[in-house]
Amino acid sequence: MSAHPDPNPLVSIILVNYNAADLLAESVGAALASSVPVEVIISDNGSRDKSLDQVRARYGADPRLKILENGANLGFAAANNRALPLARAEYLLLLNPDCLIATDTLACLLPLFDAWPQAGLIGCLVRDPDGREQVACRRAIPDPGKALRHLLGLDRLLGLPGQTLDQRHQPLPDGPVAVEAISGAFMLIRRRVLETVGPLDEGYFLHCEDLDWFVRIRQAGWSILFASQVAVIHHKGSCSNAQPLAVEYHKHRGMLRFFRTHQAHRYPAALRALVTAGIWAHLALKAGQIAWRRLKSQSTRGSRYPCYERPIERASVPVNGSASGQDTP
Repeated sequence: MSAHPDPNPLVSIILVNYNAADLLAESVGAALASSVPVEVIISDNGSRDKSLDQVRARYGADPRLKILENGANLGFAAANNRALPLARAEYLLLLNPDCLIATDTLACLLPLFDAWPQAGLIGCLVRDPDGREQVACRRAIPDPGKALRHLLGLDRLLGLPGQTLDQRHQPLPDGPVAVEAISGAFMLIRRRVLETVGPLDEGYFLHCEDLDWFVRIRQAGWSILFASQVAVIHHKGSCSNAQPLAVEYHKHRGMLRFFRTHQAHRYPAALRALVTAGIWAHLALKAGQIAWRRLKSQSTRGSRYPCYERPIERASVPVNGSASGQDTP
């Protein structure tokens, strides 16, 4: 594809970057190689690594690339929103900087907007680098009842299709299906829907802003599609592994904001207090797990028997926009 900017790009791809390292350049390169006319907008949250330098060195001469430097970590929602005025296309893709699309990913997904006139937002099959389907790829909107069933292991036992928080164990659909929620790592939305429901809620710093968006989109009468026949690779957590406790804090803070915004009014005060306490208790549990893993990591570092330490394996997984849709066992 020519490096000259199309006067009317079909898709504006927005990537929020915060110290994504080498993965940002890989993601940008994959996006620019798309078979449909695109523009790529990086909204950088004050990264201190060399990720922007690498992108400029490799793609700085490409006029389809725009870089917005926010100067500080504004959070995921705010950084995406800052980039929206720069986007010119009819469709917008909010893409994580550690997510790799294929050349034909967008070409396979865009026709679904014509086939499904009520489709406001489309997601696809998001896989780990080893080929496994990620947890949040297709899911139900969480609420206290679903969360309790999930914790007790009752969701799979009861077998309620489409209502389990983790749907990876259900067969992949043969074609696009309407779902309550998709992965926030890859969100392809119509501009008309964005103008109707508004941008992401900047009250969420990191996590759950996508769930809030999904609820608002469906309340406005639009559908959310999950297209299992199209697959992308997501190096999940690559941008946040350095600060796991901070990530967990913002995730749980987002859970509480989501509950208070969309669900708290359904429950009596006593149950609202119980849910709030449960969210913070879960954060405390996560903090303990993080501390324990860090302690174990420090104790095994410099092991006298390094040959017994299993290396991290990065499987080579083909990324085809027109994936077969069959999950990896």
